[in-house]
Amino acid sequence: MNWDESLEPLLEIRDLGVDFRLKGGAVLHAVRGASFAIGKGETFGLVGESGSGKTTIGRAILRINEVSSGSVVFKGRKISGNIDASLDREVVQKIQMIFQDPMSSLNERAKVDYIVSEGLYNLRKGLGEAERSRLVQKVLLEVGLLPEFASRFPHEFSGGQRQRIGIARALIMEPELVVCDEPISALDVSIRAQVINLLSALQKEKGLTYLFIAHDLSVVRFITDRVAVINRGQIVELAETEELFARPLHGYTQALLSAIPIPDPRRERARVPLVYDSSTRDYSGAAPEWREVFPGHFVLADEAEEEAIRKKYI
Repeated sequence: MNWDESLEPLLEIRDLGVDFRLKGGAVLHAVRGASFAIGKGETFGLVGESGSGKTTIGRAILRINEVSSGSVVFKGRKISGNIDASLDREVVQKIQMIFQDPMSSLNERAKVDYIVSEGLYNLRKGLGEAERSRLVQKVLLEVGLLPEFASRFPHEFSGGQRQRIGIARALIMEPELVVCDEPISALDVSIRAQVINLLSALQKEKGLTYLFIAHDLSVVRFITDRVAVINRGQIVELAETEELFARPLHGYTQALLSAIPIPDPRRERARVPLVYDSSTRDYSGAAPEWREVFPGHFVLADEAEEEAIRKKYI
């Protein structure tokens, strides 16, 4: 419902729901009715505060989290729920993930050579040792690491170098879609730009598609083509990146944007972030729906909210 038909969708999320059963039998609805599509070669941003459900969606795409309702479709085939072994192997290879914490996502007891090539051991069992070693050295060079680093352990590297190892581990599988789960949030500020530039360069070189999960909107603006904003497990707004920043329609999006730090001490001290309180919204009439208020710009709103938005901007 929110897809430009002129583009080729690589991944489609259709009315996705993910539930977790808690102690005592209670059910947590972590994601509710999420729908979006990611085009081939696109960088699609998924933004929200901690606990909003964005990482849950990423893990559902990789079949780590079980889908409770809806579906995940990759290259026209449903990959959520029960699938055959051959499709499962393809998903494992073609969809990879870069994790948030480079410190805990690498096996401290394994050398870089094994960490990077673990997927090859599992999916390309007939691969010779010489060829495997060549592929490891090649991908290390591609992420800016020396081939001799393959014989070292993760604790011998900085945080930025560890994240490059994590990127190499994903790239060696020759994926088409990479889920980047806040890949720079645990890094020093001085290193973040290097990793972002590396991801952008690799995308152009290899034709990769990214789902970029983040809470840092300034980074999202720099790297993404389109952005979906998620709040309490529900996507509330979706638009092209610059359109979203120029014309945020949902109250939650406006609150997120107002919290971006300003690199001017005087203006920063005077800044008053907005506070979004969903309990103040009155839906005594029609329930909120996914509405295309402007071309390609969607927002979760009721009829009265849509009318108010149009009056404000038109």
